Amino acid sequence: MNLKDTLRKKKKLSKKELSILPRAFDIVGNIAIVNLPSALKRKGKVIGAELLKLKHIQTVINKVGEVKGKLRKASYKIIAGQKTFETIHKESGCRFRLDISKTYFSPRLAADRLDIAKKVRKGERVLVMFAGVAPYAIVIAKNSKAKEIYAIELNKAAAKYGQENIKLNKVSVNFIQGDVEKVVPKLKKEKFDRIVMPRPQLRETFLKEAFMLAKKGTVMYFHDFLREEEIPFVTEGRIRGAAYRAKKKVKILRWKKIGEVAPYKYRVRIDFKVL
Repeated sequence: MNLKDTLRKKKKLSKKELSILPRAFDIVGNIAIVNLPSALKRKGKVIGAELLKLKHIQTVINKVGEVKGKLRKASYKIIAGQKTFETIHKESGCRFRLDISKTYFSPRLAADRLDIAKKVRKGERVLVMFAGVAPYAIVIAKNSKAKEIYAIELNKAAAKYGQENIKLNKVSVNFIQGDVEKVVPKLKKEKFDRIVMPRPQLRETFLKEAFMLAKKGTVMYFHDFLREEEIPFVTEGRIRGAAYRAKKKVKILRWKKIGEVAPYKYRVRIDFKVL
């Protein structure tokens, strides 16, 4: 459904309003999430009514505050449909129950989750840091033959949903609610074949903690928000620097853009291996 074309034909918005209407919106379960500029605030109900015509959409929500804080929560306002922030999202043969006002979840990372799952080999041990409601851990559990999967999440609400989702999908994941900095030292005797780090834009990289649980041959998946020219700085500076301090050597395997987060700025995944 092309929202701009629909609203243009029905003359619901002026040309100026149409020019600032966002092209894209996210769908999480039966919830549509838009990010309307302040100039379109009064047109929220009109826009919401059109989105409710989409198949399976029962609630339309406007994002009024960016994701922030340690718990990665954003602010939302319901502008049409059912008055709920909770839904069940389906992807890659998995189901995730979540409340978008209490937890972070991006449907745009579905391909990344499945891509990593397909790289996991039979019998491997996997760690997911910053697990959220457990989408990475569960997609890996459902779509690989991993021997054992650990997941760590600070947000108590997300952890509660994560543990529920593990049961909902009938998979085995060792889910730990807590701060990565405090949890990892307690797991220092554990070593993993793959470590997934899907939380970008942090003051701390948490590579120090990741290297504590790495061994020779461990492959890590590190996310960050970057402009393309910044990628060499991260690979050569942050990653190799953290490896040097951890007395380890690494080989950068590849990097890939997962999605655009701002003009010329991308969510980037950097894959590297401990030598």
